[in-house]
Amino acid sequence: MVITVGIAGITGRFARLLAASLLKYPDVEVRGYCRDPPKVSPALSSNPKVTLIKGGGFDTTAITSFVSGCDVVVCCYLGDDKLMVNGQKLLIDACAENGVPRYVASDWSLDYTKLEFGQLFLQDPMKHIKAYLDAQDKVKGVHILVGAFMEPFVSPAFGIWDPTTVTFRYWGTGDEIWEGTTYENAAEFTAAVCVDGDAHGIVRLVGSACTFHGIAESFEKVYGVKPKLESRGSQEELYTKMHELRKTQPENFFSYLFLFFQYYMVNGQTLAGPQYDNERYPQVKPATWEDFFKIVPREELAGSYFSVGQNI
Repeated sequence: MVITVGIAGITGRFARLLAASLLKYPDVEVRGYCRDPPKVSPALSSNPKVTLIKGGGFDTTAITSFVSGCDVVVCCYLGDDKLMVNGQKLLIDACAENGVPRYVASDWSLDYTKLEFGQLFLQDPMKHIKAYLDAQDKVKGVHILVGAFMEPFVSPAFGIWDPTTVTFRYWGTGDEIWEGTTYENAAEFTAAVCVDGDAHGIVRLVGSACTFHGIAESFEKVYGVKPKLESRGSQEELYTKMHELRKTQPENFFSYLFLFFQYYMVNGQTLAGPQYDNERYPQVKPATWEDFFKIVPREELAGSYFSVGQNI
């Protein structure tokens, strides 16, 4: 039996990895949806198991054509609140009207279900979409929680990894648990969820859960260099700093956005674990920090996010 998986936003970094992972399954066909099909790599667009449909996030006619005949639709949108909420609702409504039984929401994040609205504001659209799916009677929502993506975690934006001084900088004690998953590993897990017709609700699939000390040990083991560990302050000081920046420099969004993410990871509120669903998909090997370091040259760590999906 052939399974047709629809990927909305197939030109995105994660979407390309997901498509490649899905195509490893012999009985899976991929239907991609995007505004500009020529941007899809030839490796995907020329595959006989891939069909591309052109359309925008609010093109209801094209969306209907896209979802019709799919067994599951995966949203890989990444954009403003209008797209992430209203755009996803259009996809969900089309799935309900056209007999698509499952919808994988654009999540792949820490456990936002434990947050109140406004705490980690960038996750609010996810909370809205989960509530919308929970109210559906024709479409079952799927929400995949992976913790933090490892690639952006070591990017300059997070301010955690300093390649110049070989230093990891963190808030808190360094003994807090950090959950991380690579983009490729998350794509492999998501593909497995797509072919599992019984998968719905919250699915917790995390590559690694360890402390900063554990991350540093893996770094030293792989690269043969002992990194420095430097505390930037306590959880309380982080909380004060992020709210102060948001209040005094609201337009400087990126000066405080990643601090909010770090706070709600450091304080343990958004941990997806300790119980995970990894064993449900034995065909997927969880990628640890050591695995991640082994495939990324040390000098390329800070820019590893920009290489995600580029070879597909």
